[in-house]
Amino acid sequence: MNDLIHLEGQVRECFGRAVYTHKTHEKMADSCADKLGSFKVAQLVVSALTASGAIAAALFEPQWVKVFTAVCSVATLVISGYMKGFDPGGTAQKHRDAARSIWPIRESYLSLLTDIKAGQITYELGAKRRDDLQAKLATIYKGAPQTDGKAYLKAQEALKLNEEYTFSEQEIDCFVPPSLRKGGKQ
Repeated sequence: MNDLIHLEGQVRECFGRAVYTHKTHEKMADSCADKLGSFKVAQLVVSALTASGAIAAALFEPQWVKVFTAVCSVATLVISGYMKGFDPGGTAQKHRDAARSIWPIRESYLSLLTDIKAGQITYELGAKRRDDLQAKLATIYKGAPQTDGKAYLKAQEALKLNEEYTFSEQEIDCFVPPSLRKGGKQ
């Protein structure tokens, strides 16, 4: 029985890391998607200014219109070049895919903890399930894009302060049929 306490402790740690890694990949995906949106807007604005400047340069003489158009044209080139070398949309999708792959592992850790707490599992079986989950995670991590400290801090805020993935008994009661409710309504 003492061995199961140690196994439970380790599985709890693994579960916590999986929760944080999952949420961090979600936050990285959000960040990359926001960055993509900002670059797309910037690209649109600078392109519109370049086109407007070109029309104005064709119709009017002032030198500043030509300089303005040239600067806008260079800005368009820089933004387009950056977007060619860096694909925030593709990176966001890779982070979403990593999060989706981690989700079932995370839920399996939770199920394993439930089985350990309920006394429905031997140490040997629990250790095998833990090892299998660790192997699956290692495979996912090999192909997953890197996250950063900002995304981790956002994940930490979401999980600790905003209590994402945390539900009150009343909230859960709203999701389940009356016969499964804890709030007394049967």
